[in-house]
Amino acid sequence: MTDLTLLLDRRLLRARKRAVPMQRHLYDLLRQAILDGRLLAGSALPASRVLARELGVARNSVIHAYDQLAAEGYVQASRQGTVVAALPNRQVVSAEPTHHAQMVAPAMANRVQALNRRRTAEQDLMPFMPGIPALDAFPSRTWRRLVRNAWRDQSSACLSYRPVMGELELRQAIATHVRASRGVVCSVDQVFVTNGTQDSLSLCAHALADVGQRAWLEHPGYGGARVACQAAGLRVVPVPVDEHGLAPTAALWRHQPPRLIYTTPSHQYPLGSVLSLARRLALIKQAQATGAWILEDDYDSEFRHDGPPLAAMQGLVPNAPVVYLGTFSKSMFPALRLGFIVVPEATVDQWQGVLGELVRRGQPAEQAALAAFINEGHFTQHLRKMRQLYAERQAALREALARHWPWPGDVLGGACGLHLALTLSADIPDAQAAAAAMARGLSPRPLSAYGTGGAPLNGLVMGYANLPAEQMDTRVKQMARAINAGLAR
Repeated sequence: MTDLTLLLDRRLLRARKRAVPMQRHLYDLLRQAILDGRLLAGSALPASRVLARELGVARNSVIHAYDQLAAEGYVQASRQGTVVAALPNRQVVSAEPTHHAQMVAPAMANRVQALNRRRTAEQDLMPFMPGIPALDAFPSRTWRRLVRNAWRDQSSACLSYRPVMGELELRQAIATHVRASRGVVCSVDQVFVTNGTQDSLSLCAHALADVGQRAWLEHPGYGGARVACQAAGLRVVPVPVDEHGLAPTAALWRHQPPRLIYTTPSHQYPLGSVLSLARRLALIKQAQATGAWILEDDYDSEFRHDGPPLAAMQGLVPNAPVVYLGTFSKSMFPALRLGFIVVPEATVDQWQGVLGELVRRGQPAEQAALAAFINEGHFTQHLRKMRQLYAERQAALREALARHWPWPGDVLGGACGLHLALTLSADIPDAQAAAAAMARGLSPRPLSAYGTGGAPLNGLVMGYANLPAEQMDTRVKQMARAINAGLAR
């Protein structure tokens, strides 16, 4: 038996137990032997008939492996038969990962160096994870029917790239809905479908500001806005939030005027305050005076518990420099990945040109199904049901905290949305408390993680929407015990 068959035989026999063609296994093993230097340049490979006989495989498998290696430049034909080619600047590469090997690669961009999201999809579904709606209460059967109908009605042309504005039927449904429920002043031409809020934020950060310009973000605030602005090369300026919402000072306007202002006026994320009417009007006036854009993120205002949803900033002042951002991740389900922006009428043509260069739109069936979901009344019915359900789950969380939470603190928010914020005293580090809860299968977020550059706040952000009311008492008790045990270590 040749040296090559000694090299390959044992591993090939192991490979036969797996449902992968023998020719592919043989190709992989020969290629790796060449790359890691066990087969040197100029080495002659056995004739296909000889290697097939010694390995006990079909000759065609060897021929196919040799042909693939030759096509990719690893071997070449010569008078000596098939020989290993000389590969320029070849470095030894191992097929098996080694603990001591270090990858030599260029550094990633400076603007993403601080990004470090480590949560998994499984952790996102744990009790108390903020931002996850009641997935168990979504009308999946109705949705599946609408999606099937949408695919049935799609022509072959719909499989190509779709209009960058989104499907007209969905944009019309969105325009009708936000005009009636949110007081947004718009025509269908001003509505653009996106792949969710994060996509909307990224598009706005790139389209409305240049590298190095300032973006004002609420502090504490939504981390996705910070990520979008940093990835676009903008300078993030934290703006404090109080019980009346975003609270920029006169000095901030003078010394650090913004190009973008990101705000969640109807339900500040994560503290839950509402931006007062006086501040809304003042913010619009100052933005007009300084040439700034306001990004109004209306992420969960559909779920107001103490009255009808508040009117949007967008419709307060004619021709206001406000881009209204909406999402279906909270009102429907996160995996849908559909959102929208409403842009000022005077900028529609520019937005169409920009999006024509930046995006390639798809999801025609999902957009058609969502339009039908809205137009047939299922969306309004679902929102009505969810408002009641979330009010019940929030009440259950408050009652459980009153019974089992042993530490002093304030419960913030609650008039709207899917979460509560709970402050903690300084002797209970929120990151440590959240880690202790995570170890027990619970997923509240530390309030300090929502900082955008100012002094961090200490507390926990607790989602209640995806946790049944009857489990709330047990889960809060479990979390209090986990945190108490974690602090005692």
